[in-house]
Amino acid sequence: MEIERKSFPSLLLLFLFSFLLQTPTFAAKKSYIVYFGGHSHRLEEASLLTQERVVDSHYEFLGSFLGSKEKAQDAIFYSYTKSINGFAANLEEEEAMEISKHPGVISVFPNRGHKLHTTHSWEFMGLETNGVVPESSLWTKANFGKDVIIGNLDTGVWPESESFKDDGMGPIPSKWKGICQKNDTNIPFHCNKKLIGARYFNDGYRSALDPFAYVEDSPRDYEGHGTHTLSTAAGAKVPGATLFGYGTGMAKGGAPNARVAAYKVCWPPVLGGECFSADVLAGFDSAIHDGVDVLSVSLGGDPVDYLEDAVAIGSFHAVKHGITVVCSAGNSGPTLGTVSNVAPWILTVGASTIDREFASYVHLRNRQQIKGQSLSSVSLQQKFYSLISPEDARKSNRSIEDATQCISGALDPTKVRGKIVICIRGTNDRVEKGEAVRQAGGIGMILANDESSGNEVIADAHVLPATHISYSDGVSLLSYVKSAKSPLGYITSPKTMLDAFPAPFMAAFSSRGPNTITPEILKPDITAPGVSIIAAYTGALGPTSLDFDSRRVLFNTDSGTSMSCPHVSGVAGLLKALHPDWSPSAIKSAIITSARTQDNTLEPMSNSTFQKADPFSYGSGHVRPNRAMDPGLVYDLTTNDYLNFLCSLGYNSTQIAGFNREPYSCPSKPLKIEDLNYPSIAISNLTGAVSLIRTVKNVGTPGTYKVRVMEPAGISVSVKPRKLKFDKVGEEKKFVVTLKAKRRDVAGDYAFGKLVWSDGKHYVRTPIAVKA
Repeated sequence: MEIERKSFPSLLLLFLFSFLLQTPTFAAKKSYIVYFGGHSHRLEEASLLTQERVVDSHYEFLGSFLGSKEKAQDAIFYSYTKSINGFAANLEEEEAMEISKHPGVISVFPNRGHKLHTTHSWEFMGLETNGVVPESSLWTKANFGKDVIIGNLDTGVWPESESFKDDGMGPIPSKWKGICQKNDTNIPFHCNKKLIGARYFNDGYRSALDPFAYVEDSPRDYEGHGTHTLSTAAGAKVPGATLFGYGTGMAKGGAPNARVAAYKVCWPPVLGGECFSADVLAGFDSAIHDGVDVLSVSLGGDPVDYLEDAVAIGSFHAVKHGITVVCSAGNSGPTLGTVSNVAPWILTVGASTIDREFASYVHLRNRQQIKGQSLSSVSLQQKFYSLISPEDARKSNRSIEDATQCISGALDPTKVRGKIVICIRGTNDRVEKGEAVRQAGGIGMILANDESSGNEVIADAHVLPATHISYSDGVSLLSYVKSAKSPLGYITSPKTMLDAFPAPFMAAFSSRGPNTITPEILKPDITAPGVSIIAAYTGALGPTSLDFDSRRVLFNTDSGTSMSCPHVSGVAGLLKALHPDWSPSAIKSAIITSARTQDNTLEPMSNSTFQKADPFSYGSGHVRPNRAMDPGLVYDLTTNDYLNFLCSLGYNSTQIAGFNREPYSCPSKPLKIEDLNYPSIAISNLTGAVSLIRTVKNVGTPGTYKVRVMEPAGISVSVKPRKLKFDKVGEEKKFVVTLKAKRRDVAGDYAFGKLVWSDGKHYVRTPIAVKA
């Protein structure tokens, strides 16, 4: 499925023009990250003097390759001086290769462009969502979570939003070391006791363009994505929030009392990326130093080696310092093997629907009624209008494909004027199709899914009366239009409807497993609301983010794993407030093992074509915040466990010791990857029988847990022992899981199951994925 994007400000044309004018000398060099691992100094010892010494050591090191310290100073545009040790520099390929051979260097990798994980033509922020997720009374206590700090790596923040007001908030936590970075614009930028910090990082973005290209130095969000995601994670309560009168209610983030900090690492799309590795690493390095508790990261790229992946490296250093890192899974579904952000120390989130929709119906003259969704701000009179298929609306000099997609300029005004046009989803933005219809004189649009999008319909803030319908309904509609002598219909105004079913089901765009880097680590880990989410928005753009849209809104809808990620970040923040002594892996385990795999009809969760979904889509299931607060047992992991995992992948002790910057050597008997104490089980090549070990820690009341197994088809699963008795909090118990194919002919596709430990009150679920 395509990743649908909005257009971006025309200012980017200046960037591209500047890029084309680059001299051959500049074009011969590319930007690279040289990564040494961690620092010998502790994070709390990262004084200004210490950081200056680190910068100087980077100049000395690179100077030894380039011939002088002065050349190194010209080449380096970032020195990572706090938690992460390394630098970013403009180098020739041969220079980068030579540096990579140095024994003190862990990796040298390109300054890659990552993408924001939004489908960009746009569920209600936070967990209240008109009753979608019932709340524990604990979550709603006054000031609960006020000492938790949630950071967001994204496009920054719109500080004037009501979601970041600081009414009633006490002093900023003393642990906070961050800043509210000044900007070079005439528009003032202010932080407060809610929005306690904001920084921007764009030197990596500049290096991919031209060091002299204009890029605004400001943490202000001019695209809307960062404001949307940060308010979803931890926006303050805003009564009466709405978008064009739809979805009206109390807006609030997942952890509404938490403090927030914005790290702007993403900029207008160029050269296939928006968030460049060098800037992402700089954002991580600062956030770790500043003192955040949770990092929400709604961006990513194609999966690569962990030690050449800026998100994997940055998140490892964050987790090492007790920070839970939550990342989006990506929007490249429903194709298998597309999931990104797959390192085991990351909590990776897919996207699914909720039980609220913005229903807008198509009424046909033959009395057929088709249900769609929309957030159009304008309406049609309730009378019949002529309907026209995109093929019939085609301009004579344009292709059928262009007309079918309603590409701008592909529709013939003489054929379209005064009619409702049917457009097919794909290629260009959903809302852009409506603008193409409007420009051609059409009075309305019916957007029909292509086959790959199935039943996933999204409510967008269209610029004309429009509605979005499923693939099967689109087939039926086109059949009517082509067979009727005079096809007529009209579109009703949208209405907010609750208790829609089935819900949740998986979004078609949500990236799927298996994990292509380490298949033994099941990804994504979990799914959360990510379709038609309403949250705070920038004041710089209209709700479609397209240049022609002059409307301005306080709240907007968006869809993508970018939207599901901060839902889970908010839950992680609540758990950090409730259990401040829990490790990031304990928080992650609580969220994963408490998830559900049933929808609101008590049937197994489905995908967008209403076929049964599986753990490659949803991981352990749909997030349940209230269950996560008291999970009973957790699968805990330490930094050393992750280092042992890297050893099992073939990294040597020298590399890993540098990665950690503390004494470490790989175990004499390497860890089996399957034995990493992960809250899920994945076997990618089962031959014979495989046994693996897991350890669970009691974080609830004393009790005895019994195991129940739902075996994958054709696979036998045995667990020993079958009972675990816990006498106190913090007690740990091991168990062994053995998997074996029941017969030879089960080889081929993955099969799925799960094991559940329960004491009658808690249900600790572990998904299983096996390929024989």
